[in-house]
Amino acid sequence: MVETDRGLQELKKTNPDDAIYKNAGSVLIKAKKEDVLKELEEKKELSNTRIMVLGKQEARVKENLKEVENKINEMIRGMQSGGASSAGSTGSAGSRPLG
Repeated sequence: MVETDRGLQELKKTNPDDAIYKNAGSVLIKAKKEDVLKELEEKKELSNTRIMVLGKQEARVKENLKEVENKINEMIRGMQSGGASSAGSTGSAGSRPLG
C-alpha cells in the first residue's frame, strides 16, 4: 500500500512527455503514464477494499470468540455449582485402577 502511494506521488510529479517504465516480472517495460496511473489507482482501491473486508472479518471472529468464551464460562460455572457432587464421584471413579 505504501509502495503504491509512493508510486502515485512520483508519477504525478512527472511531465507528460517523460518516459515511464513499469515492472513486468524482472523486466522493465515502457508504458503510458495514464495507464500506469490507472493501474496504481485500481491497485490502491483493491487494497483498501481488502483491508475493509479483513477488518469486518476480524470483528466477526472476535465477536464469535467472545460468544464461545461466554458459553464455556457458563458451562464451567454450571459444573462448579450444580454438578460438583456428581463431578466429584465421576472424577474419583476415573482414578480407580481397573482390574
